[in-house]
Amino acid sequence: MTDLWKLGAAELAAGIRQRTYKPSEVVDAVLDRVTSRNGELNAITYDLADQAREDAQLADDVVSAGLELGPLHGVPVTIKENIDQAGLPNPNGIPAFADLLAAEDAPLVRNLRRAGAIVIGRTNVPEFSMRGTTDNPLRGRTRNPWGEDISPGGSSGGAGAACAAGMGPLHHGNDIGGSLRFPAMANGVTTVKPTSNRIPVYNSSAAAERGPLAQVMSVQGVIARHADDVRLATSVMIQPDPRDPISPPVPFDGPVLDRPITVAKTTEAAGYDIHPGIVELIERAAAQLTEAGYRVVDADPPPVIDAARGWFSTGTTEMEATLLAPIRQHGTPTINQIFDHYFELSELLDRDGYIAGFADRTRLMRDWSLFLDRYPLVLTPFMMRPMYDHDYDARGLAEVRDLFASAIYSTGINYLGLPAGVIGMDLVDERPAAVQLVGRRYREDVICDALAAIEERNGVLAHRLWARDGD
Repeated sequence: MTDLWKLGAAELAAGIRQRTYKPSEVVDAVLDRVTSRNGELNAITYDLADQAREDAQLADDVVSAGLELGPLHGVPVTIKENIDQAGLPNPNGIPAFADLLAAEDAPLVRNLRRAGAIVIGRTNVPEFSMRGTTDNPLRGRTRNPWGEDISPGGSSGGAGAACAAGMGPLHHGNDIGGSLRFPAMANGVTTVKPTSNRIPVYNSSAAAERGPLAQVMSVQGVIARHADDVRLATSVMIQPDPRDPISPPVPFDGPVLDRPITVAKTTEAAGYDIHPGIVELIERAAAQLTEAGYRVVDADPPPVIDAARGWFSTGTTEMEATLLAPIRQHGTPTINQIFDHYFELSELLDRDGYIAGFADRTRLMRDWSLFLDRYPLVLTPFMMRPMYDHDYDARGLAEVRDLFASAIYSTGINYLGLPAGVIGMDLVDERPAAVQLVGRRYREDVICDALAAIEERNGVLAHRLWARDGD
């Protein structure tokens, strides 16, 4: 039973239902793995081991009594340290917020618990969850299990590192510009950024509601090693909650699409010098999808650079209005410098410019919707360069510019509100690298199917990490 930490969520849940494994055995195996690996990685920053063991014993009792089990009964999960858990701090990487306690579980935490999941800990974030790497003055720096110098990504870098290292099969995260997908690429694992508002969100600890653009760009999700686990957890997390009035009650599985499903493949780089290793991974994924029965064609979608520019201009304008004051008051010189670079690279808009930019977002969404009506999936780069160093964005303006220029398929997709999956494929320049699949609104199921087809043929990159480390 000591190797139970290696199994995925779907396999563990099935084994618990069949009484092959006990929840307590699963939780003990994962917590042992946390003990052996987290000290060097600093991915899980708030230890809930004692409570998790109590919850696992109760879960054992439910199985023994023959009661109905939820779809994630006994499966360990972590929660990112910017989402509320009742009675626990939600500091978002800021020392001044270290004692900011949540009055109640956020909707997604409630949904996971109702499905039987057992929360084993909370994972690290950057300051204000607003960097592409994970470091903060309260909890410290998270390290990538693939290498000391490699960024674990951000802002869900703790979740990504914990996932790749085997510290549980499911790790919650969120994404406003790539914060699920950067860690998935950085650590060689898998995620789906859901459609805007797909998963209900509410933080009782929040001082104010989010800005309007943040409400339609920021999403909750999960990082896992297996596409089927992303499917299972996402289908649980989307259950509606009255505290989030803009999360729609749309079923996870949509209508069956005509076969073969057509995938548009693009490497359009908007002038960026895309790395040949990234292009090679896209070609490999295209071949794997073709082998699985998909029809892959070369077809460029509407320019994603337009959506990325919209994200940057309207997004930084909203951030200047909603985030800058607390960042100036509570942030370190590093995060303040990075935000200075954001504003230097961006066009801060006046009131009329912000309204016009927000309005034009609908046109961009329409263009993509029409394209996706012809091509239900789009295979794209995620980052167009190898993974960066852990302090890359703190080095200067040129590095911040390069990071955003290489990631237009990240920020642009957030601005459009579309679902997108990222799967770790292989090493490029000895660092994990990934491809992205973009889908129609509310068709995360179609994306998960395609990710599973790639995974079946490509293998799970994190397993290579374990083999390298002798696990």
